[in-house]
Amino acid sequence: MPDTSTATVHITTFGYLHGAPPPAEITLDLRHHFRDPHVSPELRYLTAHDAPVRAAVLDTPGIRPLIDATAAIRAYLAGPSAGPVTVAVGCAGGRHRAATVGMTLADILVGQAVALTHRDLHRRVINR
Repeated sequence: MPDTSTATVHITTFGYLHGAPPPAEITLDLRHHFRDPHVSPELRYLTAHDAPVRAAVLDTPGIRPLIDATAAIRAYLAGPSAGPVTVAVGCAGGRHRAATVGMTLADILVGQAVALTHRDLHRRVINR
């Protein structure tokens, strides 16, 4: 059995409004099925680094089961050709839903080497 303790999971969060999704084995598109904190004026200019945004995202029906299901990424690491695996998590702007889901997924992959990158978290808010 391969040693999965050293294999790395790369999690990249991004916003579709800032460019194409990065290459990944699994891409989660959160735009259409999960409430966007951007629509709340009090959350619009905050990011996943702010507790109210994380709470709003994690209280969205379906988000926690999706995160738990995505944690099954460990199965990729157990295969005969185990190696690094990338999960891309996208929403409209990359500041709220994607970043929160990426951070939470990284937190629950305890015992696994995880590299978390927020491609668009620092970008300006896009008013739609």
